[in-house]
Amino acid sequence: MKKALITGITGQDGSYLAEFLLAKGYEIHGLIRRASTFNTNRIDHLYRDFHDPQARVYLHYGDLSVSGQLTDLLQEIKPDEIYHLGAQSHVRVSFDMPEYTGDVTGLGTIRLLEAIRKTGIKARFYQASSSEMFGAAPPPQGEATPFQPQSPYAAAKVYAYYVVRNYREAYKLFAANGILFNHESPRRGETFVTRKITRAATRIKLGLQEKLYLGNLEAKRDWGFAGDYVEAMWLLLQQERPDDCVIATGETHSVREFAEKVFARLDLDYQRHVAIDPRYFRPTEVDVLLGDTTKARKTLNWSSKVSFDRLIDMMVGADLEIAAKEKTLLDAGYASGNHRMG
Repeated sequence: MKKALITGITGQDGSYLAEFLLAKGYEIHGLIRRASTFNTNRIDHLYRDFHDPQARVYLHYGDLSVSGQLTDLLQEIKPDEIYHLGAQSHVRVSFDMPEYTGDVTGLGTIRLLEAIRKTGIKARFYQASSSEMFGAAPPPQGEATPFQPQSPYAAAKVYAYYVVRNYREAYKLFAANGILFNHESPRRGETFVTRKITRAATRIKLGLQEKLYLGNLEAKRDWGFAGDYVEAMWLLLQQERPDDCVIATGETHSVREFAEKVFARLDLDYQRHVAIDPRYFRPTEVDVLLGDTTKARKTLNWSSKVSFDRLIDMMVGADLEIAAKEKTLLDAGYASGNHRMG
């Protein structure tokens, strides 16, 4: 039975990847941060108590800012594959917390690579690189497109990308970069623009909210389904040689179009409910991201399966269920205290 270590296992991608690898027969080890509240809701359906003989998902407390702890963990687990998804991954937040973003998102990667090198384990390493690294580069963006990062998050990811390549060449590690373009799902965090839109629109539909405040509606992104993209992560580590590859749909849509389609699914006019708040604009914007999928199709035999419209249907359907439960509780006299308006 192969062992996989997933950093960021409690996130959107980590949960879909854990499901995918379990179906492949893997034993899963996940790195989670210690906190006063549990944040494992995305993987609760996968987890069994470690006393259960059927258990194949094990969670370990750790932090990407502590190198010695990572080394000890790799020595203990001896994983066959490492999927490094953990990061401070919110682009807008990276402008507010640039130092923390650089430490966790950038240096966290080299700490893991150093742990592999020092322990001598023969693990294959996947780095979650990001389309944000292309920044201001004109579309379409492919593996040969020069990076022009436009945020502290993107700059940290560029650093991580190049140290992966350096360790691959210097120490002959099997280390690959998956340059993933935007990928969404019903499990996306609510502060990310797509989920923010679907959550707000469904709550507006049921009378729980009146307005949705957004930033740049003209920004265009290449949006796919996260559940499709985790297969590409796995495929990258099954190749004969480590390499870097763009993972995308090859289509681009604006934030305005996304919002318009979401509200239309609910028989609403987005223009009546969406307002612009300049605080949500980035200090430096990324106008258009559009991935060149040629290499992924030829080398990995991979392409996205879930269309843009189907993705919207999935997210609206899931969030409509959540909003309906919130309305039921509200009507019964219970206030919803876990949702942030805006």
